Amino acid sequence: MTVDASAPFVSGQTALVVPVPAAEPTVRAWRDRFDPAARVGVPAHVTVVFPFLPEPLVNADTRAALEEIFGRHPSFDVRFEDCGRFPGLLYLAPDPDTPFRRLTDSVVARWPEAPPYGGKYEPHPHLTVAQSEDDAVLDEAEADIRTGLPVTARVSKVDLVTYTGTDWQRMAAFALK
Repeated sequence: MTVDASAPFVSGQTALVVPVPAAEPTVRAWRDRFDPAARVGVPAHVTVVFPFLPEPLVNADTRAALEEIFGRHPSFDVRFEDCGRFPGLLYLAPDPDTPFRRLTDSVVARWPEAPPYGGKYEPHPHLTVAQSEDDAVLDEAEADIRTGLPVTARVSKVDLVTYTGTDWQRMAAFALK
């Protein structure tokens, strides 16, 4: 999840994310220092939708719909070999990114009231490494993580996570076919 460091997470927020444990050895140290999401328990991931529905609206029907939606999408392999930047943010770019876009599009088609990033940003699949207004920090992080690239992973699930007020915890996992 890309977040505005000046805007804290809100208790009861939820998100749909694809965890990428294979990226942890390469990005963990930088994320721990420069990614607010990592500091509150979010592993290396590509966001599908953040924020999703408020936790009180995530009931059995919602979970069943998510299971059905994600169950229609095939598992896939992804490779992270390039870095990219948004203003103040360094990320790893997934290749291919189309399967992530399809996951996002499927969720938004079912819940248009939950657009990615609240509709503030156009969704762009990425794995956040570091957020900083200091380009020198991002340059240093990029040079370091490039030594650990490429990272390859098999994407076979999407996690539903919620913010408890102190950290993010997994509520459910939905398998891709």
